[in-house]
Amino acid sequence: MPKANNKIQYLGTGRRKKAIARVRLVTGSGNITINDKTLDEYFGTDTLKYIVKQPLTLTNTLDKFDVKVKVIGGGYTGQAGAIRHGISRALLQSSQEFRPQLKSAGFLTRDPRMKERKKYGLKKARKAPQFSKR
Repeated sequence: MPKANNKIQYLGTGRRKKAIARVRLVTGSGNITINDKTLDEYFGTDTLKYIVKQPLTLTNTLDKFDVKVKVIGGGYTGQAGAIRHGISRALLQSSQEFRPQLKSAGFLTRDPRMKERKKYGLKKARKAPQFSKR
């Protein structure tokens, strides 16, 4: 529970695919900042915004914390999932009472699915070149 500017902050690291998000929850009014941009500027689609806000709406803390995120790697979907994971972990640091809610929603579980590696003789992981008998 480190302090910055006399405000209590909670840290959480979230990961999904190749994306890594470092999340800071600071007591505030509910502003979400990702890589020095607002949530609306960073994510275009409403689905991704919804994914990021899920842990906060589930625990009714949307207007209690300001969320500051640094995220690198992956695509937008992976980054949104990583941010959700990081926010969930930071909320858990703030209060252990949120654990059953977050656990049952599956926000604390690190998604293990990764891109499968490319194999030789194939164009991608499983896509083979076109086959012709003659």
